[in-house]
Amino acid sequence: QAQLVESGGGLVQAGESLRLSCTASERIMSSNSMGWYRQTPENQRELVAELTSGGSTNYADSAKGRFTISRDNAKNTVYLQMNSLIPDDTAVYYCNAVSPYYDYWGQGTQVTVSS
Repeated sequence: QAQLVESGGGLVQAGESLRLSCTASERIMSSNSMGWYRQTPENQRELVAELTSGGSTNYADSAKGRFTISRDNAKNTVYLQMNSLIPDDTAVYYCNAVSPYYDYWGQGTQVTVSS
């Protein structure tokens, strides 16, 4: 059974917005950290944004000011709101949940931004 399920990817034009969702089990929502990563065929997987259980956030420089990570505990869901998208944001986006006992990844959702 998948622990993390992403949704919300798609094809948009530059300047538009997307919201990615990552639905997790209630147990995983108490992870030390949940985050979003992205990967292209040319590059290694890189951190986009993370949210700790204490509420702290951390963003890649490329995401600062444009992306926002948030969570809705009632829905067991972590979101990544992406605004002002640019072609360089094109990648497969992965949800991640980390604790001292596990490191879970979702299956990924494709985001494509056309110019």
